[in-house]
Amino acid sequence: MSGYLGGFLLLLGLLLPAALAAAAELREGMPAPAFRAELLDGGRFDSANQRGKVIVLNFWATWCKPCREEMPALDAYYRAHRADGLEMIAISIEDADDVAKVRRTMKDFSYPAALASASRTEGYGRLWRLPVTFVIDRRGILRFDGFKFPKALDLAALERIVTPLLRNSKDSIVAESEQARVMHPPAGQ
Repeated sequence: MSGYLGGFLLLLGLLLPAALAAAAELREGMPAPAFRAELLDGGRFDSANQRGKVIVLNFWATWCKPCREEMPALDAYYRAHRADGLEMIAISIEDADDVAKVRRTMKDFSYPAALASASRTEGYGRLWRLPVTFVIDRRGILRFDGFKFPKALDLAALERIVTPLLRNSKDSIVAESEQARVMHPPAGQ
C-alpha cells in the first residue's frame, strides 16, 4: 500500500506543476495563450496571425443544449462585426468520428469551426463545462475568461464584452507596433 501511495504522490508531484502552470497562464489582462486550429473547411486559424483583430474563441459541443442556444447570438454578432476586425472561431470538443454532426450543426452559421482534436488549445485549460468562451483584444491580451461567466452568452453580453474592444482602432495597434519597431529595432539594424 505504501508503494502505491508513494507512486501516486510522485505522479501527482510531476503532474500538478504542469496543471498549475497551464492554469496560471490564463488570466484576464495578461497575454492570451496562443492557439491554432485546422478548420472544418480546410483552412487554418492561428491566433498569432490575428494581431490587430479581436478574437472570440468558443468551445462547444453538438450535444450541449446551452451551446446550441448561444450559437445564433454568436453568429448574429459575428455577421454584424466581422468587418470591424472581429474573428470568431468555434472549437467543438467532439471526437473526430462526429465531424459529420459538427458540420451539420455549423452549416447554419457563418463563423469558422474546428474540432479540438485538430487544434492546439492547451493554454485554455481543461474544459470542465460548456459552453465556454474567451475574448482576446487587438493586442493579444485576454479580456474575457468564460470560466468566470456562469451562463451562455447572449447578444447583450457580447455587445457589453466585445464591442468596446472593437472600438479600439486597428490603426492605433499598427501605429504602436511600428513605433516599437522604430524605437527598438531588431539586432543588426
